[in-house]
Amino acid sequence: MKYKYVAMNARNQKKEGAVEADTQSQAVALLRDRGLIVQDIKEAAGSDAPTSIWQMDMGGDVHNKKLKKKALLMLFNQLGMMMKAGINLSMSMQIMIDSEKDVSMQKILREINENLYNGFTLSQSMKNFAGFPGVYISIIEAGEANGRLDSAFQQCALICKKDIALSGKLKSAFTYPIFLIVLVVALIIILCGFVLPTFKDTYGSFGAELPGLTLAIMAFSDVLIGYWWLLIIIAVIIGFSVVTLKKNNADFQMFLAKLSLKIPLVGPIIRQSSLARFCRLMSTLTDAGIPIHKAMGLSRDAVPNIYVKEQIQSVIDDVQIGIAINEAMAKHPVFDPILVSMIRVGEESGMLGDSLFKMAELFEEQSDESTQKLTDAMTPVMTVVIGVVVGTVVVAMILPMFGIYGVIDTAT
Repeated sequence: MKYKYVAMNARNQKKEGAVEADTQSQAVALLRDRGLIVQDIKEAAGSDAPTSIWQMDMGGDVHNKKLKKKALLMLFNQLGMMMKAGINLSMSMQIMIDSEKDVSMQKILREINENLYNGFTLSQSMKNFAGFPGVYISIIEAGEANGRLDSAFQQCALICKKDIALSGKLKSAFTYPIFLIVLVVALIIILCGFVLPTFKDTYGSFGAELPGLTLAIMAFSDVLIGYWWLLIIIAVIIGFSVVTLKKNNADFQMFLAKLSLKIPLVGPIIRQSSLARFCRLMSTLTDAGIPIHKAMGLSRDAVPNIYVKEQIQSVIDDVQIGIAINEAMAKHPVFDPILVSMIRVGEESGMLGDSLFKMAELFEEQSDESTQKLTDAMTPVMTVVIGVVVGTVVVAMILPMFGIYGVIDTAT
């Protein structure tokens, strides 16, 4: 049951909000434990009935719930705009609670707001929820320290926006090649599973000797038709094994991470996008006043490729013993020479944030170009592959016809 209340805190400040309890007396006791003196409390209208499917609680602990990037972007954008307009944090949070339709997010915001009333900072409250990545919490913590929380929200929103855009580009880059591969596999199944068997019966009725290519294609067709269930089982076992090893075996994870960087056309996209994300976060965190070691650690955690992440950790280890960032990066080929040079300039001029920002923009542009190259290259390559597949099957079907003509001539 939800109850709305008006209360006074120890500083004689008026507080309004909502609390969930089984009874009104229990709600009053909960508020008293929080140091609030209740002046008015009443049951919230329609608190037991969700007004839409989006307001239905699907269960689970909200403290462990992952939040979507778009939800975080909307939250940071709106909080930043409201605080920039002069609305205080508590009022801004209450507005967000009242306008939020997702029950889980509403619960999170409500608990954070209650913690604010009890004297906790926003960053301290956010640490209780797994849905807020450490990089955002650190930026907000820095904003609380320097009194620029509105700017901190805007920085978080910018990071989130760039992250969403980068993830979208990566998805689009790999969607088209995957579609073409699936198309080729489907084409092979259709030709060998449905088209060839009809020709096999025809050729068998004439008793003609079949060429080696035709025999090989028909043998493959027989395997595909007769043992399709076994092929599916094998594919499932391989897929399950790969997923299990990737999840539980560190060596296998590192092998896949290294291998992905060596794949032609694909590797550059993964490396450039990883470095773009690292540089973007490093730029924002250093400009927010976060110590360099902590900023590098938070930026490292946001990099998806574990091999690149391992190289960044090696740089962090060197920096902690007094080696300059550019010198530490120069030891690892995953970092471009231009990145090393720009960081050296940034370290020497005291403008490391600006140098990292420029490199983030450069890597994002390179990632876009590599994505376009991949898309442009896949079309002719897969066209050739499809042509070879179809051409091979067609030739395999036509060659026996010459033998059939010979059998017919002999019979006549």
